[in-house]
Amino acid sequence: MPTTTLRIPTPDGQADAFAAFPDGGERHPGVLLYPDAFGVRPELEERARELAGHGYYVLVPNFLYRHGPAPVIELPEHIGEEIRPAIIGQLMPLIVEHTSERILRDADACLRFLTTRPEVGPGPVGVIGYCIGAALAMRTATAHPGQVAAVAGFHPGFLVTDAPDSPHRLVPDLTADVHIGLAEGDMSPEAIGELNQALDAAGVGYTTEIYPGTVHGFTMSDTDAFSPSALRHHWDRLLPLLDRTLTSD
Repeated sequence: MPTTTLRIPTPDGQADAFAAFPDGGERHPGVLLYPDAFGVRPELEERARELAGHGYYVLVPNFLYRHGPAPVIELPEHIGEEIRPAIIGQLMPLIVEHTSERILRDADACLRFLTTRPEVGPGPVGVIGYCIGAALAMRTATAHPGQVAAVAGFHPGFLVTDAPDSPHRLVPDLTADVHIGLAEGDMSPEAIGELNQALDAAGVGYTTEIYPGTVHGFTMSDTDAFSPSALRHHWDRLLPLLDRTLTSD
């Protein structure tokens, strides 16, 4: 499985990124994968490799590149519950600085970079996000409706907020098929209802699903939140979504 580290030119500098793609020299559908708050690390690199094994070119950008290469803060091999609050406390000021304007500038740059890779085919792309990455994925998809055919978010954060430009308020611009996989407690029933109402009005195909017995971060095996069964369920939802929207066979 070929992998490489890359630098993505953006209006604000060079974003470091990790990419994985199939062997063979053929062209494949492109997938932009936004990491969770902890960023690009071995866990996300392995996620990209596994997805690439299903026939996709997967690009994982460091969305906090303005603060340095990934990992932007020192991370332990395993992020246990006892140290998670301190790590989030270090990262949250950086995440707050990652405004919607920065997100959209970076999304433009990442999609331009992804679609010009020689290993990426000419068709539509998919965008995936975990935790805060789900909000980045939704903003990317709504800003590029003619280009993004699939968007998926898992244990999402910040999808429904009071902000005028909350991601759920941008859904009228969406054309992609959507899957949102929620941990129990990720979003209130009212917030889920608001999101579903927006997706209904947009007329897109979508599923929002609470994965039973899960806590926030359930896909990440380097955290105490990890659920092997929920990770398998995530693949059972994600792979068919990408297959039907990004492949023509």
